Amino acid sequence: MSNLFWLTDAQMARLRPFFPKSHGKPRVDDRRVLSGIIFINRNGLRWCDAPKEYGPHKTLYNRWKRWSERGVFARILAGLAAEEPEEKTAMIDATYLKTHRTATSLRGEKGGRGRLIGRTKGGMNTKLHAVTDSQGRPIQFFITAGQVSDYVGARALCGSLPAVEWLIADRGYDADWFREALQDKGIRPCIPGRKSRGKAVRNDKRRYKRRNRIEIMFGRLKDWRRIATRYDRCPKVFMSAIALAAAVIFWL
Repeated sequence: MSNLFWLTDAQMARLRPFFPKSHGKPRVDDRRVLSGIIFINRNGLRWCDAPKEYGPHKTLYNRWKRWSERGVFARILAGLAAEEPEEKTAMIDATYLKTHRTATSLRGEKGGRGRLIGRTKGGMNTKLHAVTDSQGRPIQFFITAGQVSDYVGARALCGSLPAVEWLIADRGYDADWFREALQDKGIRPCIPGRKSRGKAVRNDKRRYKRRNRIEIMFGRLKDWRRIATRYDRCPKVFMSAIALAAAVIFWL
């Protein structure tokens, strides 16, 4: 198949430091297996539909499951983003991701963890909260159920924001506590005020126009079928798919 995806030698050289060490029997070809995992995630295929060029589909699935549970793909994204730290501007926003019927069980997982899937006007959704740099490249992600407020994502991500001068966000993040938290970190908020505010909030309109870059980032992520439609019931596995897509699209 001519449209198969293959990681280059340069890309593998950047990824290899984040791979777990092999114990006992050596792993099969990392480049072949990881390229197959990326192909499956990008096209939203079942594992059994993986092209034969990537080897046995069970090998792909086992590697994907094992590395997802160990947080390998999340570390890859964090590590690649740390190689080019942002110093000037960051952006925060959230988007809805549709949930396929195979993942829409609202029963909790063993151990009390939820599926992070909720009902909204648009159906069953998961909400993806993201922080990006000034170029719209994702730095951090956080997922919640679809009906959860943007403030929850803001609280979760606020403590680990990069040391930047500005944070750009839409008026959905206009809250006094959030502005004060940013100021305590030495970050200037570029957030327009809500219409319900009694007193207008001054805002840098020229700087705010750059916010379209985070919207473009969400659009490019959703080009990957496994991101645009959530098939995975496990939130950790779904987050791994998001982290892998972000690393390949924006940082490799």
